[in-house]
This record gives sequence, structure tokens and C-alpha cells, in this order.
Amino acid sequence: MAGMTWTIAPEPYDSPVAAALWRAYYTEVSDRWYLLHEGRRTDPGELERQVAASTGSELAPPGGRLLVARYDGTPAGSAGVRLLDADTAELTRVFVTEETRGRGGAALLVAAAEEAARALGARRIVLDTRSDLVEARALYARLGYAETPPHNDDRYAEHWFRKELVAAQSVNRPW
Repeated sequence: MAGMTWTIAPEPYDSPVAAALWRAYYTEVSDRWYLLHEGRRTDPGELERQVAASTGSELAPPGGRLLVARYDGTPAGSAGVRLLDADTAELTRVFVTEETRGRGGAALLVAAAEEAARALGARRIVLDTRSDLVEARALYARLGYAETPPHNDDRYAEHWFRKELVAAQSVNRPW
């Protein structure tokens, strides 16, 4: 598909686009967990309760940002950052739709999220993920994230990562 391009921009956490991507993300990771551990998909009632309970308000400015990736203009992924303290941001909700995977969107989203974290004043970024999300763990390792001891007690977290954010380099010009 020559000519197809990614664009990434901030999006209100409560927009219809953000809500649809959150539902797709949560459905996928929840179903994956239940299929692995209990041999079933997420109960529809539980899915609705969890989607409604996790509004994403922590990704609102001034302490957070939600980014939406569009592939050839169509919403195709998201990533969020939120400040945990003055120097540390958390990367969360990194998701690319199944039909656009393998086209570089996830790496672009993470890079945009890192830039958003820098803009919020963070000097490092942390995240957690699960063992069954092997694609995510491989992505983070490839992008320079180092596995660390736990930084939270999330009941589903099994792997924790951290990356120091280097300030954007300014170009020294002789004039």
C-alpha cells in the first residue's frame, strides 16, 4: 500500500475516537488474559464495567497526554503518558489496531509519547506489561527500554520497564 502514512496528534481522552480505541485495546488485552488463564473471553458485563471505570482522565492535560495515530486518516492506534512525579512519566495504553500492525505505527506512537513526556518535564519514562504481551515486550526492548524491578503493584503487571529520556539535541551552528 504505497502512499499510506501515519500521523500522530494529541486527542482528548473523552473523544469518541479515544473511546473507540480504548474499547478495542481493553477488549483485546482482556480477552487475551482470560483466554490464556480461563479459556474464555471477557464477560460482556465485566468488559462494560471496566471500560466505563477507566475513563482515561489521568491522560488529560496538564499532567498527561493521549495521542492517537491515524493510518491514512483512519484512527489506528493510541498511546498515553501521565506524570507520576516531576521527573517520571508512565507510558500506557499503547495500542495499534490489528489491521495496521507491522507497518511501524507502534514505534512511532512510542516515540511521540516519549516526546510528550519530555514536554511534560519528565526525565524518564516507565511502563508495565504482562508476560503474554510478548510483542509489546519485544517492542520496548527494541526501543531501548530496560527491564527493571517493579515500580507499582498492578495485579496484572508482570514486567516493568524504564527508559531515560534524553533531551532533544540542539544543533550548534558556527554563526
